[in-house]
Amino acid sequence: MAENTEVVVIGGGYAGVMAANRLTRRDDVTVTLVNPRPSFVHRIRLHQLVGGSHDAIVDYREILAERVRLVVDTATRIDPARRAVTLASGEGVAYDYLVYALGSGSAGPRVSGATEFAYPVATLEEARRLRSVLEAAPATAPVTVVGAGATGIEVAAELAEEGRAVTLVCGGVLGPYLHPRGRRSVARQLARLGVTVLDGPGAEVTAVTRDAVRLGDGRELPSEVTIWTAGFGVPDLAARSGLSTDAMGRLLTDETLTSVDDAHIVAAGDSAAPSGLPLRMSCQSATPLGAHAADTVLDRIAGAKPATIDLGFFGQCIGVGSRAATVQLAAGDDTVKGFYLGGRLAAKIKARAMRDLVHRLADEGREPGSYTWKFKDAKRRERLQAMRDEAPAAR
Repeated sequence: MAENTEVVVIGGGYAGVMAANRLTRRDDVTVTLVNPRPSFVHRIRLHQLVGGSHDAIVDYREILAERVRLVVDTATRIDPARRAVTLASGEGVAYDYLVYALGSGSAGPRVSGATEFAYPVATLEEARRLRSVLEAAPATAPVTVVGAGATGIEVAAELAEEGRAVTLVCGGVLGPYLHPRGRRSVARQLARLGVTVLDGPGAEVTAVTRDAVRLGDGRELPSEVTIWTAGFGVPDLAARSGLSTDAMGRLLTDETLTSVDDAHIVAAGDSAAPSGLPLRMSCQSATPLGAHAADTVLDRIAGAKPATIDLGFFGQCIGVGSRAATVQLAAGDDTVKGFYLGGRLAAKIKARAMRDLVHRLADEGREPGSYTWKFKDAKRRERLQAMRDEAPAAR
């Protein structure tokens, strides 16, 4: 009888759960999922946790395949030579293949006072802490949200809908990803909720104090609660383990998602940088990347040649409170189009997307291999070739 292949998945987010579930397609594969929390964090609902309308967690028993063993611990080091992962508890987990799916978190702000006085929201613990701070603050306390990407917009809208006096400081343009038409849609929805939007020249935060935010043009905004949503970072586990990473710390892989250093390590989600050209950090890319990472491992176990990634985007869906949203459409290569949907219809699409994402993970747990993705990026190969043509010739 053939021995089982041990596969360890580090990180139990969208990519990690999808990969772990899909790996159970083979009966001779034993799958261990290592995650620091006992519950799944439905990250795209964290703004609702901040607003008090959702707890943003799901029981792993609802979405994990029965054959996946969950280890609640934190990976502190990977030893590729020994094929083992060291955990914070001191325990070790051996693997034949490793799926690196740690995801992303808050990037350390480089603005004076931001670390001390501003509240990030990229993780469950950060969002819970912020919720406690808001509950303790007077209803009339001025709130400033720094960063006007999707997270900043959604947090600002949730709190404004709750009756808070919210100022959204863009540090540039509102919704930088959006087409101007989609941006106007979001601006109108925020205005209806009473959110003050500060954008354009001078709307860059230069300092945060206990009760104020200072801008580049000299303005000082009263702010009893300052929320920081400007930028994401990734864990440094790969770099600490001696693996090759990009400048942000994402694990460098080829187009099959296999580490450039070790064929027994495969990456997925926000912590992966295939060919040094990572996809936009989002659940939209994490889920298919998780599935592809699992397929790469299964192909290697079977002695087959893994396929290269072929996935794209449909755009971005931004909730603006519970009754409105903007769905910005894009081409597969993530280039935005002039077409968008706004208002209540978009809000229904956003709500359904959040529900369906969890259902998709659960379906893969019940029927491994059933998940497929239809959005492709036909231009990725062109961009990769252009990067190689521009790279300096090796001496």
